[in-house]
Amino acid sequence: FNVFKKVATAAAEHATGQDFDGDGKVGISSKSAHGQSSSQGSSFDLASAASLISSFALSPSSDGTVDLDDGYAMPTSSCTGNKKALLVGINYFGSKSELRGCINDVQNVKSMITQKFGFEEDAAHMLVLTDDQQGRKSPTRENIIHGMKWLIEGAKDGDSLFFHFSGHGGTQTDKDGDEADGKDETIIPVDYLTKGMIVDDDIHSMLVAPLPKGVRITAVMDCCHSGSVFDLPYSYKVDGSLEIIEIDNRKEAINAAIAAGKALIDGAKLEAATHGANAIMNIIKMNQPQGEKKPVVIKKSLADVIQFSGCRDEQCSADANIDGKSTGAMSWALITCIEEFGMNQTYTQLLGNIRSKLAAKYSQVPQMSTGHKMNMSGTKFIM
Repeated sequence: FNVFKKVATAAAEHATGQDFDGDGKVGISSKSAHGQSSSQGSSFDLASAASLISSFALSPSSDGTVDLDDGYAMPTSSCTGNKKALLVGINYFGSKSELRGCINDVQNVKSMITQKFGFEEDAAHMLVLTDDQQGRKSPTRENIIHGMKWLIEGAKDGDSLFFHFSGHGGTQTDKDGDEADGKDETIIPVDYLTKGMIVDDDIHSMLVAPLPKGVRITAVMDCCHSGSVFDLPYSYKVDGSLEIIEIDNRKEAINAAIAAGKALIDGAKLEAATHGANAIMNIIKMNQPQGEKKPVVIKKSLADVIQFSGCRDEQCSADANIDGKSTGAMSWALITCIEEFGMNQTYTQLLGNIRSKLAAKYSQVPQMSTGHKMNMSGTKFIM
């Protein structure tokens, strides 16, 4: 979460008028370090900083520290409203990186969600993009982005959305400074060589940020490097004893911010760092509604966003052959666990069962992430 370092640096620059990171721009303003207006714009504007901080559900307390909202009081979707699904499967026919099971995955997952969870197959409720189709049904970068926007269009309280991607995932150098490992996770369209990949920042802005409260979107990412491809603040991982471990990524971000603050404090930068810290607190307070003491939480963190990924960010997700059929290991494990263990599993039970299925044959470790804290061990898996 180097994004906090970026915010701290930008706020310090804004408070002092000095360029600390050497990018030729000064903090939140749009002026260059030499006082000239920058044609490239600012590296961070005030609204972006406030939105970013509030998206982590941070709030200042009376003693000046920052509290974390536990999220348990947030409303969750009933999943009794409209249901829509976007299914993407890419085998990359004729390429050096051709896969075999991705289109099969889409067909198998389609059968599961229609038979078990009540999704309908008509054009108003389901969009299937596979590379054995042409035109608007081909999984090009443009068509996938169009599909993501179609998926959330008109979403309202009680709706259940589903996104399944089976294909290649990748990484590229982080250009925004918001990734702890310096890399953005990506999904790879069929035309990536000419049109490029779709990065996690864009996925978050299209499928997470616009959603209102009371909507649930469930994503199943059967691709490599997919652990944090939705950039969500909570992760649930399975350790060697198959225990579920909950990780609050916001705390990790705060630790990173503390380290970044220490890095700023040397000699003449001490005053700048102090001003920067105060500026950040002022941004938080400014974004909090008057008279309210509760943590700042903007709409994008109120929707139920739940991502299942086939592996950690640094791992690959297997393209397997099971019982003579080509399939993605994650998609196969999910469908098998729904079939074998039924419809009354909690989210953590389902994650643990998926891990058990995969552990017998594969090294990949599935993960689950959420957009706000939920009682995943006491909440039944529904869509």
